Amino acid sequence: MAPLNDEQLHQIRDERREQIKAAAIQVFAHKGIVSAKMSMIAEKAGISNGLLYHYYKSKDELFMSLVQEAMIETEAAMRSINEMPGTPIEKIRALTAEILDESGAPYFMLIHQARTSDGVPVTVKHLLEQYSMDTFIDMLLPLYQEGQQVGELAAGDPRELIACFLSVLTGIMVINANGIEDYRIPKVDMLMRLIAPLYRVTNN
Repeated sequence: MAPLNDEQLHQIRDERREQIKAAAIQVFAHKGIVSAKMSMIAEKAGISNGLLYHYYKSKDELFMSLVQEAMIETEAAMRSINEMPGTPIEKIRALTAEILDESGAPYFMLIHQARTSDGVPVTVKHLLEQYSMDTFIDMLLPLYQEGQQVGELAAGDPRELIACFLSVLTGIMVINANGIEDYRIPKVDMLMRLIAPLYRVTNN
């Protein structure tokens, strides 16, 4: 068998790293950083402890890497909303649907753990300070103001409206990520009524 070339080796390393991150997100999301162990992550990823430590020197390093990636992707999604076609309420609906997508629940729970759990590394806390609620409010503010000007969104302090809406979405995602069956997850169109009282609920 011919030896692998540099490109093939690089691809294998990238695939292994993605495999590790996918496993780690699941473990951290459900266990939190204090209870999660590298051995759990290795087992979830189907690799040895030694191979895991070859890619990440510590649990803190792996946790930091995942949180950083999650926050960067969240920021990108928030910023990209302004480039989407449609009216302000249509853009906000699309963003809401993306936030509530069940495939992103582990990622969301990871961020929730990072913000609320004990034992979070200082480096992660500093990172989260760069992505505070005010940061995301600032990103959405021009869109909300435009929506108010054209009469699509409810009147009132736009910063307060955004903060309340994001807080509601956060609570829904915590419930959803924890698999609490007693609560009903509202449809996106119903949530739009919180910020646009005249929004017409569809059957989709």
